[in-house]
Amino acid sequence: MLGRDGTGDDEPLFRPYAVTGGRSEPRYHMAMETLVSSSFIRDEELVLLTPEQDAIIRLCRAFRSVAEISALLRVPLGVARVLVADMADEGLVRLHQPRLEQGQPDLNMLERVLSGLRRL
Repeated sequence: MLGRDGTGDDEPLFRPYAVTGGRSEPRYHMAMETLVSSSFIRDEELVLLTPEQDAIIRLCRAFRSVAEISALLRVPLGVARVLVADMADEGLVRLHQPRLEQGQPDLNMLERVLSGLRRL
């Protein structure tokens, strides 16, 4: 969440952890590949959201990972995790946790990550 003062500076207007009340860890474990989707929110409820919550709701109209949210909002991953976990507790977003069978990583996901890295 960067300031738009017209100077082109990428300096945040606030300290990222100010929006989380100083917390750097969510209330429960959330992997960075956890997918997030917006819940249905009525227009009159949208005005009650913080700017960060509003941005996350808009981003998550399509499924987004916590890592994507962090990158697109330009906040540290820990901040994104705390914000998303708090929003999930409030029913504003739904979390879709990856299911790993007996501690084994999902090979399809790993292949997609490797393919994406190769395209860079």
